[in-house]
Order: sequence, then structure tokens, then C-alpha cells
Amino acid sequence: MWIYEKKLQYPVKVSTCNPKLAKFLIEQYGGADGELAAALRYLNQRYTIPDKVIGLLTDIGTEEFAHLEMIATMVYKLTKDATPAQLREAGLGERYANHDGALFYENAGGAPFTATYIQAKGDPIADLYEDIAAEEKARATYQWLINMSDDPYINDSLAWLREREIVHSQRFREAVELLKEERDQQRIF
Repeated sequence: MWIYEKKLQYPVKVSTCNPKLAKFLIEQYGGADGELAAALRYLNQRYTIPDKVIGLLTDIGTEEFAHLEMIATMVYKLTKDATPAQLREAGLGERYANHDGALFYENAGGAPFTATYIQAKGDPIADLYEDIAAEEKARATYQWLINMSDDPYINDSLAWLREREIVHSQRFREAVELLKEERDQQRIF
């Protein structure tokens, strides 16, 4: 089903070690509106959605895993040379004590990832509206991360991710219109 290329979807570079920025980026790794939640949401929703939209959910869900890999790479690069004191100063002391430099699915506040982040109603149009909202929340979060960052390399990658969220939102909107049109046609006959 998937083909994995051993490269990131978009290049990730960092200017300097910056654990404080990494702490904020973790929100998109394991937060409610982050990449893991989106990937799992879309791949799960495929089972109760009309055939016309399954491919869209599969494609975007798979791409969200590629975005997760980019965020993981950013966090790793921003923290790999940090001392324990720098991590503690950045608010990552507890994380370091529990995981050292390992990535862990949690939000920026340190709350672990939970399956309650994954929404699925079983109604295709309701689920797609949820997906649109998820993409718009991710877009907003990427913009806020850009606003907090002074690293031009990270900002370039974050801007690219933000734009992908906009494209995903547009595709989900198109799918809603397609399903509404189909639903309305069925009512006529």
C-alpha cells in the first residue's frame, strides 16, 4: 500500500540548538491537532466513508505520517546537542528525566497522546467537516509556531507544512461538496 522513500518529504534544517523551540514543536508531534492524530483519524475514517473519498483519506493520512517524520526530525535536531541544563531551562527537564533524547508522543505541555484526539462519527459529511477543522487548527498552529521562531530554516519547513494543511483543507471541502451533491441527487429520485 505504501512506498517509503528514505528521505523527508521536505528538507529540514536548523540554525542552532534550540530546545525551547523544540518544546513548542512537540505540539505538532503528539498534540490533539498534531500530525499523529490527523494521520490516525483519516486512516480510521476510511472504513465508514463512500468509496469516492477513501483514496483521499488514504493519501492525506499517509502524508500526515510524512509530516510527523518532519516534526520528529526538527525536534531531534533542535535538541540533539542540548545539555541537561538547557533542556531543564527550556521546560523539558521532566521529559529528559523520563526519555533522555527519545521522542515521545505528547503535546507541548507534556500531556501524553491519547486516542480521544481521534474523531470518527461514522457520518461521512460530519467526519469531513471534522477533518476540515483539524486541518485549519493545524494550519493555525503552524503559523503560531512560525511567529515564535527566529530560525529561518525551521520557518521554511513550517511554512511548507502550513501550506500543505491548507491544501488538505481544500481537498476535504471538495469531498464534502461531492458527497452533498450525491446525497441531494439521491433525494430527487
